[in-house]
Amino acid sequence: MRIKLFRLMVRNAVEFAAIFGVWYALLDLLDSGQLRAPTMTALILAAAWAKTLFFGVENIRQLWQATALNTPYYKFMLLMLVNMWQIMASFALDFHLLYRQAKSSFGGVNETLAGAELVFEFFYYSALNFMFFGYGDITPQSIPAKLLTLSEITLAFVTVIFLLSDFISLKDSLRSGEPRREKPGQQKMAP
Repeated sequence: MRIKLFRLMVRNAVEFAAIFGVWYALLDLLDSGQLRAPTMTALILAAAWAKTLFFGVENIRQLWQATALNTPYYKFMLLMLVNMWQIMASFALDFHLLYRQAKSSFGGVNETLAGAELVFEFFYYSALNFMFFGYGDITPQSIPAKLLTLSEITLAFVTVIFLLSDFISLKDSLRSGEPRREKPGQQKMAP
């Protein structure tokens, strides 16, 4: 049990490192000025969508695994919480890259922010999107920024609504090989 938990912690740490590694590599490429703006924007979007696909598949894989192992709901929620932080961090870094590429991509960003404060500003924006608050402090202005924002909102919807709120009923319906348990006093229905 401890080995499994250790593996899971290492896997999540590696995933966080990969998220920051992709961001840093793209930031370095952006700062070098080697690519033209449309190419850099396309690269940022492609990386974001690849991560989105990974997170979507990973969430479904973890749902199936939790169902097969009859994982308690609180443990599944903790696992999904880590995934949600990874998703929010990933999109925050993508938004940051897009803003660094073209400041006109987002409106409402405090122009005096730089470095970690600017990254935090986009983490704030990402968290609001993911939690469906969307105060409107920061707004996407360009098509790439709107596409990226829509991608996060769609992934958040699938993650939060589909996976978390319906986990218990999904767990019951996906459980294979186990007969349905009837409540005492309930009669079996004929087919």
